[in-house]
Amino acid sequence: MASAGTGRALHKSDRPPSSSSSGSGFHGGNAAVPKSNNGFHGGGAQPHSSRAKAPPAVSNSRRSVTPTSRSRSAAIENDPESERVRVAVRLRPRNSDDLSDMDYADCVELQPELRKLKLKKNNWNSEAYRFDEVFTQSVSQKHVYEVVARPVVESVLDGYNGTVMAYGQTGTGKTYTLGKMGNDESSERGIMVRAMEDIIASTSASDTIEISYLQLYMESIQDLLAPEKTNIPIAEDAKTGEVTVPGVEIVQIRNLDAFLQLLQIGEANRHAANTKMNTESSRSHAILMVYIRRPHLEKEDKEIYQQKDSSTDRHGHHVPTIRKSKLLLVDLAGSERIDKSGSEGHMLEEAKFINLSLTSLGKCINALAENCPHIPTRDSKLTRLLRDSFGGSARTSLIITIGPSSRHHAETASTVMFGQRAMKVVNTVKLKEEFDYESLCRKLETQVEHLTTEIDQQQKLRENDKKEMEKKLEEFQFSSAEREMQLVAKTELLQKENAQLTLDMKDLLQELNGLREHGKLLLDDITRLEVTVKNTKFLEKENTRLKLELNDALKDLNCHKDHNNTMNDEVARLETNLKQSKQQQLENLRNQKMLAEVTQMYEEKIADLMKQLDNEKEVCASAELEIEKMKRQTSEIQMSMQKNQVKSFRYHKALAETTSMYEERIEALNQQLKDECSRAERIAQELKSTKELLIENQNSVQNSAEEEIKEIQMRLQEMHQLHAETVNETRILRRDYKNLESEKEAHKNELHAVKQALQVEERRRKQAETELLNVIKVVPESEDGFEEKKPYIHENTTKGTSALLNPQVSHKSSLSRETIISQRNTISKICEEVGLQKILSLLESNDIDVQIHAVKVVANLAAEDINQEKIVKEGGLDALLMLVESSHNITILRVASGAIANLAMNETNQGLITNKGGAQLLAKAAFKTDDHQTLRMVAGAIANLCGNERLHAVLKDDGALKALLGMADSGNTDVIAQVARGLANFAKCESRRIMQGHWRGRSLLMDDGALSWLVANLNESSASTRRHLELAICHLAQNEENARDFISSGGLKELIEISEESAKEDIRNLAKKTLRLSSLFRGELRIA
Repeated sequence: MASAGTGRALHKSDRPPSSSSSGSGFHGGNAAVPKSNNGFHGGGAQPHSSRAKAPPAVSNSRRSVTPTSRSRSAAIENDPESERVRVAVRLRPRNSDDLSDMDYADCVELQPELRKLKLKKNNWNSEAYRFDEVFTQSVSQKHVYEVVARPVVESVLDGYNGTVMAYGQTGTGKTYTLGKMGNDESSERGIMVRAMEDIIASTSASDTIEISYLQLYMESIQDLLAPEKTNIPIAEDAKTGEVTVPGVEIVQIRNLDAFLQLLQIGEANRHAANTKMNTESSRSHAILMVYIRRPHLEKEDKEIYQQKDSSTDRHGHHVPTIRKSKLLLVDLAGSERIDKSGSEGHMLEEAKFINLSLTSLGKCINALAENCPHIPTRDSKLTRLLRDSFGGSARTSLIITIGPSSRHHAETASTVMFGQRAMKVVNTVKLKEEFDYESLCRKLETQVEHLTTEIDQQQKLRENDKKEMEKKLEEFQFSSAEREMQLVAKTELLQKENAQLTLDMKDLLQELNGLREHGKLLLDDITRLEVTVKNTKFLEKENTRLKLELNDALKDLNCHKDHNNTMNDEVARLETNLKQSKQQQLENLRNQKMLAEVTQMYEEKIADLMKQLDNEKEVCASAELEIEKMKRQTSEIQMSMQKNQVKSFRYHKALAETTSMYEERIEALNQQLKDECSRAERIAQELKSTKELLIENQNSVQNSAEEEIKEIQMRLQEMHQLHAETVNETRILRRDYKNLESEKEAHKNELHAVKQALQVEERRRKQAETELLNVIKVVPESEDGFEEKKPYIHENTTKGTSALLNPQVSHKSSLSRETIISQRNTISKICEEVGLQKILSLLESNDIDVQIHAVKVVANLAAEDINQEKIVKEGGLDALLMLVESSHNITILRVASGAIANLAMNETNQGLITNKGGAQLLAKAAFKTDDHQTLRMVAGAIANLCGNERLHAVLKDDGALKALLGMADSGNTDVIAQVARGLANFAKCESRRIMQGHWRGRSLLMDDGALSWLVANLNESSASTRRHLELAICHLAQNEENARDFISSGGLKELIEISEESAKEDIRNLAKKTLRLSSLFRGELRIA
């Protein structure tokens, strides 16, 4: 935890805060008209009379930008406490955590009548500190405001800047004191709302009230009224040294309801998180800036204005004055110790920035209290924004909040010392009056408007004169127009006469044109006659051509006639008389016959052409048929190719059979060769016997013997030839056999080499496995040993990581911290000696024991953030998901799920797990096992994924939410605790998205019956599980779309009980806030 200041020297009550500061502030600005800082009770509490008096500020006092300066009363100027920072302390009542820690007694004793606080170190040693006001545990919000903030608000209404700030440990009531809205009970309203009530009531219609609401989150200024504005820069006026935030949204306030709406919007956009110290812990510094602008005119100013002094300009115009003031209401984030708040991941980074900014503020206050020449205001944006509040020109009231428990003695002492040092800081308040040039401009604008109206009237008079002159001009123009018309009439008569003459000329021209047309017609007739002459010539040529053709035809006919005459000479001789009388008729008939024959010939030719056309059509049809046949043939060829392939397969098969057959045949031939050799030997023996017979019967049977010898020799020759052929075949077969043997030997050598390489590799693998097993024996054999390496629970997994188990709630390890550190060192040594790649390769081993040991080592490595990236990069995540999917061993499934849960603590790994189907695999794993420990691991992994709002839709689609609720049916308390934690994470991220405006609609948990399960198990669970169930119900109820489900399922009743009976105060407040903000819930409560 960051200390409130750099030094920690304990100032006892006999050493009062000094007021000898020069009043330069953070920026070392000029002094102005000092204003009495009346303190919390008129003059403020005097710590002791031994304090050195501050130097009077009258000699160098002046207003910053004022038209006049006037002296204040002597009593106010000589008051040494007039500008000192006022500090009050408020003690928070004991909460449920304090009551549960009975080992810790109260370390704070209040003496409000003496304005003292005693801080007990132990039963016999304590230290006393004096403050300007000390509030007890039962003090009301109204009394705190009246004492702490009202004097500052009155000063702001008078034209001075003011600051009210709350400082203290997280969970001690800063936001309750300063920013409590009190919608249901007005008595619980905080300083912000009460200050705005007084400001609005004390201002008139001519006054202007504007606010801006921002937060300092991780050294980035963000606008709470416009969340899209982030990382807003800070500007500083080079002349006046005033610090502003130009990019922030400024809203004008008309009434208190509008302010409450804006305040509610800002609170919804403010960063908060759930820690061990506070359920709604502020993770940013919130600053409400109130700007007031009031016109001012006092009696002495009126006298001066009557004398026309410097407040009139060169034209004699009176320049009014206006007072501008600014009120800062600062709700600082709580200082915290990491080991007590349990911050991890992104929350740890937030805590670092909070403590860093508070440390910078403490350094500046230390420097101001000790009158150092250099004030380190630029170390943090917080100190730059509060530059005018400490050592500047603003009137500042600080309220520090502390808790009573001695468990937080160090934090309480640090807060008290911060307040003691702040009491030494002296501010020089100054009035900020400016000339109200805007009102002067408005007056001048009214005068200008009056002058413009007069000018408009004069212009109207001039326009009337102009209209009269225009009328006279029109009359003159009318008379001149009549004269012009007369002239036009005369000119028209002359034009008519000219037109008549032109018509006569046109008639003459038309007659001439008619004559010309008549001549043209005659010429056309002449051309037509010439054309007809040409046509007659053409007809004559045609007639001559026809005559020639007729002559040719007659010649042909004559030829035929002569032929007929020669054929019918005898008949012609007998019938010459008859032929002469009927020759003319015969000629006519013959001509007709020839004509018929010619026409018949042409008809036949036409018929032939038609037949040829039909033949061509038939040829085309046949060609088409042939094409179809070709297509059929191609298909048949393809079929034949397929058949050929089948045949080739058969041929290959037959070839193999023939080779085996030939091998058998060779063996048969070898056997036959042996038989022939034996036969030759028998024949040789028979030859010997025959020779002996021949010698004995040489004379008697010489002829027969010679014949038999010849026959035998013939047989021997045949046998010799057959023997030679068999020898050649055996040689060929032996050569082939040798070649096959050599190939076989080469293949044997290659196979032997491969076997040797495999044996070497197998020996290496077994050696690595044995080495790894020997090293793994050092690792604890407990199947859950890796779970204790790092707690899995984490309440804010949206920006950081989530863990699986809470070591304070379930499965507390009996190992000490030193044992855990030694085990982690052992596992890291294993990873360095063996190598992560070899360890991951053993996850694919066929030996179950090797797989179990390897997955345990990987799970323990995954518990460390530094190893998670390496495991994912080397493929460890894929191997673990494969084991979850394929392994049927309960131990492997349990440990692999726990390793995935460890990896799911990282936001990047969460996205990889869901992208690789990890959520779906975990859901399937939940349905295929009944082992409680395995279900606990699977539920913890899904619960970690539920903390990432970007994965909610994927978890819904992959069935992970349904599986999470299904695992609760096991009845095991540890599994139910993980299910409750997952639902709480899911509901909290979902409500945050709705608050930020990123998502709307009914909760995804409602479809799977999550609300019914939460309501049913709320009163049957342990304290830690009940806390998660209560948080889940509260966050689901914040979604207005879920209100009807709450009403119908009885969730509203449970929400009311949580607001009244929850063991955690922060959860009770959250439930009350939810009931207050929901309109449907308020309506149901009214009906009830």
